[in-house]
Amino acid sequence: MSRFIDLTLNGIANGAIYAAVALSLVLIWRATRILNFAQAGMLMFTTFIAWAVIDKGASYWVGFAVALVSGLVLGAIVERVVVRPVEGAPPLNAVVVTLGLLILIEAIAGMIWGGNPKSFPPAFSIKGYHVGNHTLLFSPFDLFTVLVVLGMMLALVVLFTRTSLGLRMRAAAFEPEIARLLGVRVAQMFTVGWALASVAASLAGVLIAPAVFVAPNNFDAVVFGFTAAVLGGLESPQGALVGGMIIGLALSYVAGYISGQLVTLGALAILIAVLMVRPEGLFAMHQARRV
Repeated sequence: MSRFIDLTLNGIANGAIYAAVALSLVLIWRATRILNFAQAGMLMFTTFIAWAVIDKGASYWVGFAVALVSGLVLGAIVERVVVRPVEGAPPLNAVVVTLGLLILIEAIAGMIWGGNPKSFPPAFSIKGYHVGNHTLLFSPFDLFTVLVVLGMMLALVVLFTRTSLGLRMRAAAFEPEIARLLGVRVAQMFTVGWALASVAASLAGVLIAPAVFVAPNNFDAVVFGFTAAVLGGLESPQGALVGGMIIGLALSYVAGYISGQLVTLGALAILIAVLMVRPEGLFAMHQARRV
């Protein structure tokens, strides 16, 4: 029983990380209708910037803030310089551009910081809570991660359903021409969408970093985050959270009860099963869209 509890808590902690990545993908999809395959590179780059600041003697929270600010700036620059020329073009164009951007960012990070993995400090202790004589596989930093991700999900729900900015972003993404006629600055909304999504990705990066070494090609959790986003539905912040938890728990059980070598295969099996039954995702809505 204690093993099951440990695996469940470990799955929740990992699922929160996957959900954080999934939420950043949901944000950019709802804001611009583009799936950003360079998200892994962007969050890696801003995490490296945060690591560099902390390595120079700054506190964790200064590095945390620097990561978010650099994510905001990076997202806006990427949209203006790289993505804007292909906005409105066939979807494959954006896929090719973002994949190329991923390779470019990883190469630049390697040239600046080298290929040696860097250790990233956590905000709180990573030692599990003690219950009697047993140490749980769930630490204060894991609790911090879960609470931050819950807050991020609620913030996205409020943004898209309760704010004028969210309404304008959705209108620009779904019907840009009509939105322009109604006075929405579509280009500005796309820039805001990319900037906010990059902030969300940067937040995911600093949450992932203490569990892995920071290196240009060492953010495999992004793959599971992408799986979680597709699983829950790219339209739904709640779906991203639930999808992340499903993936986290499933992979934890697979690693704990079967074999750690089957973790990736387990995620693929879950994704295929959901796509066969509900290809639009578990939380996709079928009713007419209104913005």
